[in-house]
Amino acid sequence: MSNRKQAISVPILLAALVIIFAGGRAQRGQAENAPILSSTDAPYSVPGPYAVGMQEVTTGDADSLAIAVWYPALAGEPSQETVTYPYQIKVTKPLGTVSVANYTGQAWPDVQANRSAGPYPAVILSPGFSIGATTYGWLAEHIASYGFVVIAPEHPESMDAELSGLWQSVPTRPQDILAVLAYVDAQTATEGAFDGLIDAEQVAVVGHSYGGYTALAAAGARMDTESFTAHCKWVNATEHPTAWLCDKLLPHLPEMAAGAGLDAVPDGLWPAWADPRVDAIVSLAGDAYFFGQEGLAEIDVPVLAVGGTHDQDTPYLWGTQPTYEYVSSPAKVRVGLEGAEHMIFTGPCEKIPFYLRLISNEFCADPGWDRLYAHDLVNHFATAFLLAELKGDAQAAAVLAPAAVAFPSVDYTAQGY
Repeated sequence: MSNRKQAISVPILLAALVIIFAGGRAQRGQAENAPILSSTDAPYSVPGPYAVGMQEVTTGDADSLAIAVWYPALAGEPSQETVTYPYQIKVTKPLGTVSVANYTGQAWPDVQANRSAGPYPAVILSPGFSIGATTYGWLAEHIASYGFVVIAPEHPESMDAELSGLWQSVPTRPQDILAVLAYVDAQTATEGAFDGLIDAEQVAVVGHSYGGYTALAAAGARMDTESFTAHCKWVNATEHPTAWLCDKLLPHLPEMAAGAGLDAVPDGLWPAWADPRVDAIVSLAGDAYFFGQEGLAEIDVPVLAVGGTHDQDTPYLWGTQPTYEYVSSPAKVRVGLEGAEHMIFTGPCEKIPFYLRLISNEFCADPGWDRLYAHDLVNHFATAFLLAELKGDAQAAAVLAPAAVAFPSVDYTAQGY
């Protein structure tokens, strides 16, 4: 910060945004004494066989997107430092992007890719609303260590006092995924940067919160005006704590439709915003209430849905549970982290700026869970799922069978494994 006035304004404004965004919840404490996972219990919670590189680039077109890329790599020099990831929240000017914490990763910056076993399947990772891509570096580099290229776009959105970006991002986020895929196509052409590195015909989309919504849309889920309107009518009538979401979204259906290139708001299902190459998706506390039963039934690719049962931003019964219940996928998994909340999927908070510690618990802690234990579980399930569905790995598929899963505080069910 260049002066004292700016330094003081950061926590004050962020605190105000937290109160709005989180519905005025009390700050959270951090759970302790988490169970210790072993490689026998959760074999895919340990890093895979590949060293990992990380680069930040842009798509370079007219509507250029900043993207972070994690990939199997040739190991860096012993003296080279690995990446430090900022846990970023994007707010409106004058603050811009604010790092509420940071943590050390295992990936080497800008090292040479390991093409020896390529091309590798692509995994597009969509961050939560107004959250920076590097916040999920812990998950991205873990997936990449098993032989995937993970690409995370910086969706061009930010958090303001009105949360106007919520409705604006509904049509633009699926378009961002299509833009990333177009960029991958261009870069996998002869002599492109991804030539021999990415198999553009094998694609999964992973996302948290609004990123989970984005993953569902990329797989074919269709917004449903009738269902969404009925949902909002119910939450307002019952004075549900998250009714504020509907207040920020429902009045803007006409603008959403215009942003999607539609002449009017459809009465029922909207057109799909999907790409046929999406072979599987992982939704982490994904916002499924846009779609309803009929809209979710449009998905027929394998789905892994993970959520915290005490989530107050995307309630489990609005996100994870209906995703599993209503998709038409013959292979699907639901993981309920019992007692966990919404931000359990964001980055570790090893170092927190002193002036943000008063509000850091909103972003960095969870009263019912140890963050690293939750991340180990997510790494295990997501990696096994992606190996099974994108690489046909029978051993990975076997650990997803219900009889093979027995972790403390995990409600698990699966079909097709």
